[in-house]
Amino acid sequence: MRRKISLMLIGLFMAVSVFGPAQASRLDEIRERGTLRCGVTPLGESLTARDVEGRFVGFYPDFCRAIATAVTGGTDTVEFVLVGTNNRFDAIRSPDLDVLVEATTWTLSRATGMGLSFTAPYLFDGQAFLVSRKARYRHIPDLKGASVCVEGDSTSLENLKAYNTAKGLGLKIMEFSTIEAAFSALVERRCDAVSTDYTILASIMLSLASNPSEFALLPELISKEPLTPVVRAGDEAWANVVRWVVHATLEAEEMGITAANADRLRKEGPPEVRRFLGAEPGFGRTLGLDDAWAYRVVKAVGNYGEIFARNLGEGSRLKLPRAANALWRDGGLLWAPPMR
Repeated sequence: MRRKISLMLIGLFMAVSVFGPAQASRLDEIRERGTLRCGVTPLGESLTARDVEGRFVGFYPDFCRAIATAVTGGTDTVEFVLVGTNNRFDAIRSPDLDVLVEATTWTLSRATGMGLSFTAPYLFDGQAFLVSRKARYRHIPDLKGASVCVEGDSTSLENLKAYNTAKGLGLKIMEFSTIEAAFSALVERRCDAVSTDYTILASIMLSLASNPSEFALLPELISKEPLTPVVRAGDEAWANVVRWVVHATLEAEEMGITAANADRLRKEGPPEVRRFLGAEPGFGRTLGLDDAWAYRVVKAVGNYGEIFARNLGEGSRLKLPRAANALWRDGGLLWAPPMR
């Protein structure tokens, strides 16, 4: 018995030495603080911007509010923190930011070598080119020898360099600190095109161009860009909360739950719907949340289809098709693991 106890103590000592003492999850810190610090980047009215009242609006702020309401119970508990491509990863690795919710691409090098945890894709995008209609560029090969503005320190820059080399286009690549600066250079005719994610180009064009009809997006994409919320690595409990909030918006759309019918379905829906909405014992405890967290998310921002339609789809000025961002059952790439 004495030998068995000694072995157990040795095992415990080794575990503490290797893994260190247990640390509280960011989830507990956020609840104690009462606010979610959500990192966002200005990307135009459809993605992230301030309205005339100074309120953050767009696809990404909606997901900030979804996460906040799941954890704290209210959508007004988000503290929006502006970050840029040059400091966003330092910001999320610091104690000052809880989650990064913007157009961050999930890549191998970022997921394995930067102390980051990528959660669940909420937008599938691809890199495109925006040009002036007067220049009469119609397809990417027409840009041969042209100057292209791009935001530095981004996957867009690396994609553009690789594509330029592979296709032998001889592009003159000009780097800028922000996508707004790159677009301004296009407007001022200091470059022939600007390149980044399709949705960013479309949103920036609507927000910054005095006459958006003077510009056109070329039809081809040169990359795949799976975009996800990002948290600091090493806190799986917090990463799981963010991950399943995204999943919950997709699951709600699959189930036909909307902001308008959530109250009725919580009372009258089938058992799996009422469980999802927290009317019956559900899955809150395993996430460290109460059982009504998904109900609050849907009531606050709607299901994924509603979020997309309001900001990017038919309810927005962009009017983008769902395409790859449709649910799997509708031919898209988005799906949620079963919530059971």
